[in-house]
Amino acid sequence: MGCILSTFQSPLSGWGAIKKVLPLQSWGATTRPKFVLFGSSIVQYSYYEGWGATLSHLYARKADIVLRGYAAWNSRRALQVLDKIFPKNAIEQPSLVIVYFGGNDCTHPFPSGLGPHVPLEEYVENMRKIAIHIMSLSDKTRIILLSNPPINEAQIKINIDDFGNPMRTNETSRIYSEACLNMCREMKIKAIDLWSAIQKIDDWRDVCFVDGVHLSNKGSEIVTKEILNVIEEAEWKPSLYWKLMPAEFGEDSPYDMVSLDGKININFSDVPFPDGVEWP
Repeated sequence: MGCILSTFQSPLSGWGAIKKVLPLQSWGATTRPKFVLFGSSIVQYSYYEGWGATLSHLYARKADIVLRGYAAWNSRRALQVLDKIFPKNAIEQPSLVIVYFGGNDCTHPFPSGLGPHVPLEEYVENMRKIAIHIMSLSDKTRIILLSNPPINEAQIKINIDDFGNPMRTNETSRIYSEACLNMCREMKIKAIDLWSAIQKIDDWRDVCFVDGVHLSNKGSEIVTKEILNVIEEAEWKPSLYWKLMPAEFGEDSPYDMVSLDGKININFSDVPFPDGVEWP
């Protein structure tokens, strides 16, 4: 049976932090679940010290986190390739898909009709189609939608078009965020209100973005915690919560480390390397 340590400092710091070994719950899992992160630049850049990288760290040996992020995309373009990214005849279907589009959809429309802007009603319908397709992949495929985060208009270097209109506004981001959340409530889909979650801290404008739009480490930390909270509270069976999932090949082995007296087997399979953040 696998096991986890009740307290831990560092895998290289000696055995002073080890108090006892706790049994790991047996799940009988045979393959790792696959989680797919699907969205625009906030997804693509999430592996640069961001929330995607953190999820990969926390789910190491428990789930494979697959990045399908496409900078500058809107919901229209996502629909064009949805069948290619998530083919219904795939042998292995994802256990969880986290979806984010909307930041580009809500930009100011150009007179030419070109560009990333998607009208609100079409955006909602596009997101509905994306959600329906993903939920149809398998009985075990779960989905979480992320709503638009806020933006810091003052931090964006180029935010005025040739006609003097702002290309992005926090108010428009709010409108698209609420529309996405309303659709999710209607469809009974798990969703995260990033627009509100990020603004819960007083200095969000100063610490949550690298350029007014894309997330800093602090912004990504908020996203990660919101995702983990939703997964923990979801009544999914089996649970996809990282603390409840077994590590692959986590059984005890004669090659494991042992305590100095040789009496306690020390199994590190469920001990993530500490990163200084208390994750839910």
